[in-house]
Amino acid sequence: MATAPSFQPTKVYDGPIFDCDSHIHERNYDFMKQYLPQDLHAQWLPARKVGPDGRFGLHIGDRMIENAEANAQGLVPPPGKLKEWLKAMKEGKSNVEGWIEPTEDMMTPAGRLAKLDAFGVEGCILFVGEFVSTFGYYPQDATGNAVLHAYNEYVHNEWGFAYENRIFATGLLSLWDLETSVAEAKWLVERGVRVVCMPMGPAGGKSPADPYFDPVWQILNDNHVAVTFHVSEANFMHPMIREFGEKPLQSRRTGQTAWQWMFCYSELPVQITLANIIYHNFFERFPNIRIASVENGANWVPGFLEKMDKMRGMAKNGYWPCGQLPERPSKIFKRHCFAVAYPEDDVKTIVEQIGTSECILMGSDYPHAEGVPEPRDFFAEALTELSDADARAIMYDNGKRFMRV
Repeated sequence: MATAPSFQPTKVYDGPIFDCDSHIHERNYDFMKQYLPQDLHAQWLPARKVGPDGRFGLHIGDRMIENAEANAQGLVPPPGKLKEWLKAMKEGKSNVEGWIEPTEDMMTPAGRLAKLDAFGVEGCILFVGEFVSTFGYYPQDATGNAVLHAYNEYVHNEWGFAYENRIFATGLLSLWDLETSVAEAKWLVERGVRVVCMPMGPAGGKSPADPYFDPVWQILNDNHVAVTFHVSEANFMHPMIREFGEKPLQSRRTGQTAWQWMFCYSELPVQITLANIIYHNFFERFPNIRIASVENGANWVPGFLEKMDKMRGMAKNGYWPCGQLPERPSKIFKRHCFAVAYPEDDVKTIVEQIGTSECILMGSDYPHAEGVPEPRDFFAEALTELSDADARAIMYDNGKRFMRV
C-alpha cells in the first residue's frame, strides 16, 4: 500500500521584532523653507519641482537629484515589493509599477506606531526618506551642516527622536565642519537623539577617526548614541569615478554603470569607512559607541573580517596613526559593529563563517518598494535555516542591544 507523502510545515517566526531599517516619506519640503536660513534658499533649498531642463523631480536649488523618486502626482512606489523590484532592475526598468498615494504611517509618528502594532514590531530605527539621496550634493562645510540641521529641526518637531520609546528617528550628523558639527551633536543630544546617521568616508582630508574629530565623537560616546552608515552617495568615491572616465551622481537605475555599482556604491564605501575607523584605534577612545551599516547588505562581512585581520599582520611594523591595535580587528568589529543583512543574503553562511549572529541585524526597508512586504517576512526570506536562537537574535535581540533599548 502506498504511503501518504509527508509534508514539512513551513517554519515561521512568531517572536518579537526590532526593525533596524525603516523610513520616513517626506510629504513635501515646505518645512525646509522654515528651517533653512533664507540666504541659503536659492542654492540649497530642497524642493520637488520642474527644473530648468523641464524635468520634474527633487531638486537642490536648480540641480536635479537623479536618484530621488519624486512623482509629479505625489505618488510613491508600493511598499514591500522586493522580488518585483529585483525583477524590474534586471529588466532595466527604473522601478516597480503601480505607484500609490502615500499613507499616514509613512508621514506621521502616530500613523507609523499603528503600523508597527499591525506588523507586530516592538520598535524601529527610522531613517530619512528620499532626502538621503541629496547627501552627495552639499558642500562639505558649515553650509552643508546648515542644510542637515534644517532637516533635523523637521524630524525633531514632526517625529521626535524617540517617539513613545519605540520609533527612533536618526539625527543627521556630519564631520564636514568641526565647530558646527560639535554644535549639532550637542543640539541632537539635548533633544533626546538615540541614533545618528552619518555620511560615509573622510571629511576635510582627514579620516573620520582622526583625533581632530574627537570632540564630536566624545559627545556621542558620553551619551551612548548609536551611529549608522546608511547606503547613500559616497562623495569620496567621486574622484576615482572621474579618473576612470565616468560621471558621478548618475541615476543608479538608468545611468550608473555596472562598474560603479560594484566598486563605488554600497558595500565597498562602507567597508573602507569601517576599516579606517577600526585601524585608527577608534574604539579604544570611544568604547561606548556602536556603529551599524544599514542597507549595504552583509554578505561582505566574513571576507572583510578575514582581510582586516590579515592586513593588521602585514602592517605590524608599519605606521599606526593612533597606535597599534590591542586585539584582532575582527574581534573589535564583532563587539562594536553591526550590519543589516539584505533579505536575499545567505545569512546562514555569514553566521557560520564569522562564528556568531550577534553582529547581524534585520531591516524591512518599509515603506520602500525594495523591502519585504512586512518585517516578519524577513525571517521567511533569510533566516529559516538558522537556529531559533540565532533567528531571534537577528530579528530582535541584536537591534535592541545596538540601540540599548
